[in-house]
Amino acid sequence: MPMDHAELTTEQVLKRDIPWETYMTTKLITGTGLQLLRRYDNRSSHRAALLDDDGPAYVRVFVGILRDIIKEETIEYVLALIDEMLSANPKRARLFHDKSLSNEDTYGPFLNLLWRGNWFIQEKSCKILSMIVSARPKNQEGITANGEASNSKKQFTTIDDVLKGLVEWLCAQLKKPSHPSRGVPTAINCLATLLKEPMVRSSFVQADGVKLLIPLISPASTQQSIQLLYETCLCVWLLSYYEPAIEYLATSRSLPRLIEVVKGSTKEKVVRVVVLTLRNLLPKGTFGAQMVDLGLLQIVQSLKAQAWSDEDLLEALNQLEDGLKENIKILSSFDKYKQEVLLGHLDWSPMHKDPMFWRDNITHFEENDFQILRVLITILDTSSDPRALAVACFDLSQFIQHHPAGRIIVNDLKAKERVMKLMNHENAEVTKNALLCIQRLFLGAKYASFLQA
Repeated sequence: MPMDHAELTTEQVLKRDIPWETYMTTKLITGTGLQLLRRYDNRSSHRAALLDDDGPAYVRVFVGILRDIIKEETIEYVLALIDEMLSANPKRARLFHDKSLSNEDTYGPFLNLLWRGNWFIQEKSCKILSMIVSARPKNQEGITANGEASNSKKQFTTIDDVLKGLVEWLCAQLKKPSHPSRGVPTAINCLATLLKEPMVRSSFVQADGVKLLIPLISPASTQQSIQLLYETCLCVWLLSYYEPAIEYLATSRSLPRLIEVVKGSTKEKVVRVVVLTLRNLLPKGTFGAQMVDLGLLQIVQSLKAQAWSDEDLLEALNQLEDGLKENIKILSSFDKYKQEVLLGHLDWSPMHKDPMFWRDNITHFEENDFQILRVLITILDTSSDPRALAVACFDLSQFIQHHPAGRIIVNDLKAKERVMKLMNHENAEVTKNALLCIQRLFLGAKYASFLQA
């Protein structure tokens, strides 16, 4: 029974006996190629020495086979050889950029195999291509593949083609994996390396790839899922340096998910990469306000109390704590409060229970003919969210307490009947705050405060 190609291992593939002589007879490999392959095939224990002596020549033969031969078993075998040589020493990826290969299109065959082959071929091609791309000389951008002469007649695959092609394949894997359990982890693993490239970040955002990462940001328990979570968060961290990606993260559910992960994770490397991401996002757009609302400050303070060995993590936690405290100061302002009320998104954010906020901002409530008070009273009528109802009652009681004519104004706006209805609400938080508001309305601020105490 033939083995499922998806479950093949490099070790199994390397046990094959490939009839290289047949390929030479049909001129698919040269005589020199045949000699190199025989030497390499029969001396597995001496392969490192052979690569040290003649690495670029082997790369030329391997790439030629992947380009010219279509038999799957042979392609799998050569990919397994390359995978073995790079796994033993990742620095060998530099051999693909040797000057002697300047007339070879070393990227093209791997890029084609991403879409053509079975899972073994796709996975190995992706892994090898990612390593080769990452090892290219730093001055090699855009125009050429391996520094070949620009007047060359040959059609070469440029680095731009490679990066765009890789991103396209990786996004396809995240949407519809070729392998049920390995498609997504393979794609994320390669992205965690490739997103260091500015061009990949740009292509990934343009391909709408950011939204494909969000569902993967969730607390993990098994070893495999922790590694996948870590590499996903690593991708988000790399994207947090790129403005267009930040805009996308801001409109997605990424922040609550990241906070959920950091709150529940015990793996230091996961906590570290999420904290570094949050530190990057803190000053951007409305992230600071959202972090305060999601209670990140308390989580950071509790993380600081744990024994972490990583100094970068401790420094990032301190910076995050300072930044969040600064944000709370800024956010405890009337503009933030007004936005919360007008959107109807009432929650126990810090300013509601801050006496300083009420003292400093009480006159703002008179603006636009008591617009904010009117909206609070409308919320009592229309909202079905117990939290919003409780906060609205509490805020009305604070207005009565801090405004000299608070009781009269709230009575004039017909709030009393609406609040009294809520005293029979099924939610205890609502009834408690409705009662406080009614006490203030009937007894005045001084007596209600005495009762509350």
